[in-house]
Amino acid sequence: MSLKDSLRIMVVDDMTVSRGLVTQALEELGIFHVATEASGRAALSRLAADPVHLVLADYNMPGMDGLQLLEGLRRNRSTQRIGYILVTGTPTPDLIQKGQQLGLNNMVRKPFTTATMKKAIEAVVGRL
Repeated sequence: MSLKDSLRIMVVDDMTVSRGLVTQALEELGIFHVATEASGRAALSRLAADPVHLVLADYNMPGMDGLQLLEGLRRNRSTQRIGYILVTGTPTPDLIQKGQQLGLNNMVRKPFTTATMKKAIEAVVGRL
């Protein structure tokens, strides 16, 4: 069984269209074990109960942004080792630095292609 057959990913984005675009890219890569959440808080709760291998999360979400979600995951023993890729249209140096301090594994800039998503994922989990 290849990595992409067993890889479990959660996509977190408050925008339905954005969740759909990320999920579509994952399906194009042959990754079908994908869960989605529309908020950081819902994702944090669900991941604590049922961790995945990798989270792809939007930065700009109401209530709990992508870095706050990352911080929450890193504080919880059952989720602290989950791979984390931030998806954002505005990767400022400050945002990147703060993410790295919190344990961010990688970042994808919006708009993205399936190829750039694959490259970012492989940098975290290994070759698909």
